[in-house]
Amino acid sequence: MTTPVVIIGTGLAGYTTARELRKHDRETPLVLITSDDGRSYSKPQLSTGYRKGKTADALAMADAAAMETALDARILTGSTVETIDVERRTLGVSGESLTYGRLVLALGAAPVPLPLDGDGADRAYRVNDLQQYADFRRAADPAQRVLIVGGGLVGCEFANDLADAGKAVVQVFPEAQPLARLAPERAGAALKQALGEIGVEVRTGLTVERVDTDGDGYRARLSDGTRVQADVVLVAAGLAPRTRLATAAGLEVDRGIVVDRYLRTSAEGVYALGDCAQVEGHVFQYVPPLTAAARALGPTLAGEETAVVYPAMPVMVKTSCCQVVCWPPAPGTSGEWHYDGEASALRGEFRDADGRLRGFVLTGKRMRERMELTERLPPVIAG
Repeated sequence: MTTPVVIIGTGLAGYTTARELRKHDRETPLVLITSDDGRSYSKPQLSTGYRKGKTADALAMADAAAMETALDARILTGSTVETIDVERRTLGVSGESLTYGRLVLALGAAPVPLPLDGDGADRAYRVNDLQQYADFRRAADPAQRVLIVGGGLVGCEFANDLADAGKAVVQVFPEAQPLARLAPERAGAALKQALGEIGVEVRTGLTVERVDTDGDGYRARLSDGTRVQADVVLVAAGLAPRTRLATAAGLEVDRGIVVDRYLRTSAEGVYALGDCAQVEGHVFQYVPPLTAAARALGPTLAGEETAVVYPAMPVMVKTSCCQVVCWPPAPGTSGEWHYDGEASALRGEFRDADGRLRGFVLTGKRMRERMELTERLPPVIAG
C-alpha cells in the first residue's frame, strides 16, 4: 500500500496545500492532522468579522467531514502530533504511530507571549483561531469598553471593527505609530488619526504592565502609571512561527522552519510552508505568500518538483476608517521615502540610491494605484 502524504495542520496553509495536491494527484492517500475540529475558514476574517456580525460558525466554510469528502482524505481531528521520527518516517500522534511517505508541516504561528503581571493577565484574550474567536465574541458582545494591546495589523483591524460596532476602544502599544513594523511613519500617522476619528483612544509609546480583575471587568496599569478600565482585554502583539516540533525532530530552525525554494526542510521528504516556515530567508505571515507556496508544493508532492516564486505581494490593512496597502522595503535596504498627498490620500515610494522602487504605501483614494506600483517592484524570489 502506498504510504500517505501527511499534512500537520488544517489552517489555510494545510487545506490549500491539500487542494493543490489533489489537482495533480487523486490517488495517493492523504491524511491531515489537527488538534482542533478541522473546520475550514479564512484566518484573515478573524480580525474583520466582528463589525460584520459574523459568528465563528458563520466564518466556517466547511466542517471536517465535508473537507474529507472534497479532498478524498482522512482528517484526524482533536489529535496532537507529539513526535516526528525523520529516519523511520513516522509520527507519534496522540499515543499512536503513523507512517508517512512525505510530510508537510503547516503548523502556523502562535501569539507572542507578553510578560503581563496581575491576576487578570491569564484571562486576556488572544484570537488566533476559530475557537478563540468564538470565545472572544462571547465576551465582547455584552462589553462596553475593550482594551487592545498591540498596534500592528491585527490590533488595528480589531480596533476598527470594535469601534464600528459601538464599543469604546483603548489601544495601547509601545511604538510611536500604528503599523510601525509594516508602514512608514506618515501612513501610520494617517491610520492613527483615522482611528481616533471613529472613537478609538490610541495610546502610543506605552506598554501594559499588569492586568487585574476589578469586579466583573479589568483594571490595567500602563508603563506611565496610568490605569485603564475595561470589560475585555484583547492581546494582539504579534505571532511567532511554531517551531517546537521541528526543533525536537532535529530539523534546521532559524526564525522559522528553514526551507529552500522547493519548500524542502533539512530532512528528506519533509516540507514546510505558511506562517511556520522561513523560505530562502523570508518569513511572511500573510496569505499571498502562503498561497504561492501551496501552489508550488502541490505539484512537488505529486512528483513534479516546482520551485516557489514570490512576486512582490503588498499587504492590505483592512480598516474602514483608513484603507492602507503597502509593501515594506527589505530590512537593511538603503534609500528614502518620497511622498505625494496627505493622510487619507497618501502615496509613498521608497527608492534606493539608484532611484529604483523598493517599497510603497498607499492610503484611501490612492489605493487604485496599487497595481502600477506592484508591477514596478522586483520579485522577492524570482522564477
